[in-house]
Amino acid sequence: MALLITRKCINCDMCEPECPNQAISMGAEIYQIDANRCTECVGHYDTPTCQQVCPIVNTIIIDPQHSESEDVLWEKFVELHHLAS
Repeated sequence: MALLITRKCINCDMCEPECPNQAISMGAEIYQIDANRCTECVGHYDTPTCQQVCPIVNTIIIDPQHSESEDVLWEKFVELHHLAS
């Protein structure tokens, strides 16, 4: 699954620099997460760092349109970071 930043976002700039996959960027009005780059921090941290640093509860949620297993997230991590399997 990828994560999704909701309209609760206050553009505090906390999440973007914390993303190890460079999946977060400023959108037209609020920050957005690139589902093709988001691994929910699998391969980096136990929990998504963007959720941990966000000052507004439930602003960054699981994106229901991008359901992925943990195995798929690991595969994406390996591909993003060009690791040999």
